[in-house]
Amino acid sequence: MPIQRKHTMYHSTILDADPDTVWTTVRDAMQILDIVSPGDLDIHRDVSWVEGGSVDTVPARYDFKLTLNGRLVQQEIAARDEINKTQSYRAVAPTSGVAKYEATIRVFPITNDPTRSFFDWSRTLDIADDADLEIVERIIDVMEKQTDAVRDHFATTAK
Repeated sequence: MPIQRKHTMYHSTILDADPDTVWTTVRDAMQILDIVSPGDLDIHRDVSWVEGGSVDTVPARYDFKLTLNGRLVQQEIAARDEINKTQSYRAVAPTSGVAKYEATIRVFPITNDPTRSFFDWSRTLDIADDADLEIVERIIDVMEKQTDAVRDHFATTAK
């Protein structure tokens, strides 16, 4: 399927952990990047909070480098709702053919099973006209697998 200039993605899954446990993990950009980019999915290195950012600060900027091409990615937690367990983040500078990037993660309770959670991740990427589509396709391919990595992480920790 060819990449659209405005590429949207939505993924969801059931997690084998209660919403509070999931939220404590996924609200922290450092932890979720570790979960979604291990081993063969590795797309980052040198991840760190910058400009006074931290897990408890909003907005909070963090940077990392793409292993795919060594380019710096600058993102920030743009909004967080602790009660509804929702967090939005965005790219603060274009990189690797992605002119604009916005994403939201959400964690919901499962009414009839409080030991599990529903997790969803929506993303919108605006692809630059001069993008190297091979790099963009590789980034999107990795993103396609990231919700499964979150699911697998909580399946492993639940046992």
